Amino acid sequence: MMIKYLVMDVDGTLTDGKIYMGAHGEMMKAFNIKDGCGIHDIAIPGGIIPVIITGRTSEIVKKRCGELGIQQVYQGIKNKIEQLNSIADDLSQVAYIGDDINDLSCMIPVKEAGGVVGCPADAVERVKEISDFVALHNGGDGAVRDFIEWIIKE
Repeated sequence: MMIKYLVMDVDGTLTDGKIYMGAHGEMMKAFNIKDGCGIHDIAIPGGIIPVIITGRTSEIVKKRCGELGIQQVYQGIKNKIEQLNSIADDLSQVAYIGDDINDLSCMIPVKEAGGVVGCPADAVERVKEISDFVALHNGGDGAVRDFIEWIIKE
């Protein structure tokens, strides 16, 4: 398995899927340090390019990705597979991790092309059914790290 791109959803995958809102409209999200370490210290040095494709737009995501060295960050994306196809010309080189039905538009073509797809332990059932790998941990609790370690072993 030659993986070139690690493509990740954010809400429910890199986070627990909750959006914390303050009284003045400020939003907060929690990211797990183990996921960050997996991206920054394992995937990137291993030659894997991390990519974020998310339907929401958040300054928090931009900041966290900057800290981790993720240069390809695509937010506010309504058509995820169109974005993915513009990044990767060979979907067999993609490892995609997502948690909900909006990720299926990428997961199914990646799997059909011979790439790998994974999900957090708390992903919706339809996503779990097509995943090559179901993490031991929930989204925002180390699921991405689990997936990275599995990719490296394979």
